[in-house]
Amino acid sequence: MLARTAESLFWLARYMERADYVARLLQVAGHMSAVRVDSDRRSEWESAIIASGGSLPYFAKHATVDEATVIDFLAFDRDNPSSIANCIDTARRNARTVRTALTTSMWDAVQGAWQELPRFRDAPKNADLLNDFLEWVRVRVDLFHGVCSNSMLRRDSFYFLRTGQFLERADNVARLLDVKYHVRLPQVSDVGGVIDYYQWLAILRVVGARRAYRVLYKGRVEPAQVAELLITRSVFPRSLAFCYQQITHHLDAIEDQDPVRVAEAKRCAHSLYADLRYASVDRIIDTGLHEFLTDVIERTEALGTQIAVGHLF
Repeated sequence: MLARTAESLFWLARYMERADYVARLLQVAGHMSAVRVDSDRRSEWESAIIASGGSLPYFAKHATVDEATVIDFLAFDRDNPSSIANCIDTARRNARTVRTALTTSMWDAVQGAWQELPRFRDAPKNADLLNDFLEWVRVRVDLFHGVCSNSMLRRDSFYFLRTGQFLERADNVARLLDVKYHVRLPQVSDVGGVIDYYQWLAILRVVGARRAYRVLYKGRVEPAQVAELLITRSVFPRSLAFCYQQITHHLDAIEDQDPVRVAEAKRCAHSLYADLRYASVDRIIDTGLHEFLTDVIERTEALGTQIAVGHLF
């Protein structure tokens, strides 16, 4: 496979997954903001900017943080390369580049999302429209990944897509879980209280993990168990362990690759997967959940670089 084709497939999946993540990020910020009892809701929206990795471009353009500005920046801003609208635009450009490598269903899923996007981007902004838009993004991304699974041959093109999807998802889940670190509670005594409880519940809800949590843990939502579910439980498809299980599997399955050139990428992927698979959540919390997640984010970024080097992107 040509390196250019592999790169376009890899980034097509990453940008579709990123659009889904930013939509979920806005939802979790909205849920957390809604349960605050004081008037200071700046922290929740500022945490969304930090978790998106867009602090520098945001504060270069805006002096203050407020709900409307953050929503516009993360959802529609043309100057933000990771806004939902730009992610869908970029995914469509990558899809057009490799049009002949896609099935008809995959092309229709990406093209359909791109064609429907102006309906939301150009409409007056209000809460109802935002909720409709965020749900639309999630449905569209689910549709894309569904038709990939159901219509593609299990060959290198499929493995590059899936590697991109799960690499992006691993990075995003780590950032989403880390949102809680950046959110300030009204008072120190609120740690473990009602607001703290609903903020952890909001994270579970936005990643679609409430049902999984109830099945696995059955009781009240506890921070350590939320962290365990989203980090080490490979039975949940949005956990870090599951994502890295998939990354290692699909990286190993690529046939047309130089074993020497891709060795470092595989070493990085398998090393992090082993750390996640055998991690102890109690030890992670004792040594610092934020520090652990920061390490995962940095190693995931390094892995992306090594994959590009190994396959000559």
